[in-house]
Amino acid sequence: MLTSGSCRISHNHRLSSLVLKPATSTPHHHLMARPRSCSLGSGVRPQSSRREVPMVSRCFSEREDTPGRRPSEGSSSSVSVAGGVVALGKFDALHIGHRELVIQASRVGTPFLMSFVGMAEVLGWEPRIPIVAKCDRQRVLSSWAPYCGNVTPLESEIEFSSVRSLSPQQFVEKLARELHVRGVVAGENYRFGFRAAGDSCLLVRLCEGYGIDAHIIPSVMDKNQKFIHTDASNSKERGQVSSTRVRHALAAGDMNYVTELLGRRHRLILAWNKESKSCRYSEQWVLETPTISVTTT
Repeated sequence: MLTSGSCRISHNHRLSSLVLKPATSTPHHHLMARPRSCSLGSGVRPQSSRREVPMVSRCFSEREDTPGRRPSEGSSSSVSVAGGVVALGKFDALHIGHRELVIQASRVGTPFLMSFVGMAEVLGWEPRIPIVAKCDRQRVLSSWAPYCGNVTPLESEIEFSSVRSLSPQQFVEKLARELHVRGVVAGENYRFGFRAAGDSCLLVRLCEGYGIDAHIIPSVMDKNQKFIHTDASNSKERGQVSSTRVRHALAAGDMNYVTELLGRRHRLILAWNKESKSCRYSEQWVLETPTISVTTT
């Protein structure tokens, strides 16, 4: 049940031999044409049409927390969200839980995703491979349009360094007075503000004071619960669909499970290195595999 203006949430919980290594400086050849087939020992074949494949040369500057182009200097947001309804979260995997946030946003206004970039740099996290290639995110968001009244949600980016030290109230004030959002949608486990001091209930109360409609939705639960080795230290883990589950499923090679969590087939975009006969996933990572064949047209 979608809830606005309160903290009530009604739902039923349902609990239920590839190697990537850091890349060297060896030059690589960007595949400008769509691979007809790319056998990585897993039997996976690209399924999308030729026109959906983004230019691979644009995919090799991304990090996990840089979903798109960085905001221009002096700008906190690359896309204006004024008058729109923004989904709040960390949208690295663009899984079905993220999609549900956007669907709910589309029901009450023009939907946006608000992503924070530069988190790894600011917080000192180890760099991780992005689940969705930077140049492929627009394709994924476009595929959500049928769920959103035939409107493709846009992604707005904010430098994490510009909001990290904000209190929960200061963050909401920024949404209202600087970004001029009309509404927000967040999951029940959403935390915000300096040191994650604010929760979803506080978000509702603060938004009400600034004239912003706040909608809190239940987590999308993992129906199959194949990921059973839960990190006990993760207080947010309640059996919901998450990017962590996607990563574990990818590591296990369970692509059917990945498809269920993402709501689509996973796409891995590579660049073939003629000299080293290896595939480069990004500027930082190279894919090693005993047997690999790439056919281009």
